[in-house]
Amino acid sequence: TMLCNGMLAGLVAITAPCAFVGTMDAVIIGSIAGVLVVVSVMFFEKLGVDDPCGAVSVHGINGTFGLLALGLFANGKYGSGWNGVEGYVVGIFYDKSGNGVGMGQFKAQLTGAITVWVFGAIMAYVWFKISNLITPIRVSKEVEIEGCDGPEMGTLGYPDFALKSH
Repeated sequence: TMLCNGMLAGLVAITAPCAFVGTMDAVIIGSIAGVLVVVSVMFFEKLGVDDPCGAVSVHGINGTFGLLALGLFANGKYGSGWNGVEGYVVGIFYDKSGNGVGMGQFKAQLTGAITVWVFGAIMAYVWFKISNLITPIRVSKEVEIEGCDGPEMGTLGYPDFALKSH
């Protein structure tokens, strides 16, 4: 599963900067993402976060890394005239202008990443609080130990691994 998550993390991380980086930079971004996802999964497991397939690490952490990678690796060959922006997109590693264009791009990417995380956290909190008032999100401790397959679906998905709480 970690191998699959590593491949997915590479794809997620290159999504934001794909139109602005060269081939070798794409390989570097994907390689960093492959390592980052493993470190991130281990970190969240130590915290006790219930994320059995590593979705937070693959999409959240590596999506954020991909946004920041644009501000680091954009090579300045693409983007002029897109969305009414004059000038090419340049990241920190390719900024040879001396006027901080790359740092400006990185700051813009960082601002976007922080905005997405803050908005997402607030909206998720509000959504789950309201949803929990309508229908409780958590099951009882007994059902949690036994697994939700039987009580929720009426059949066991993994009968060889069924636990009983009594």
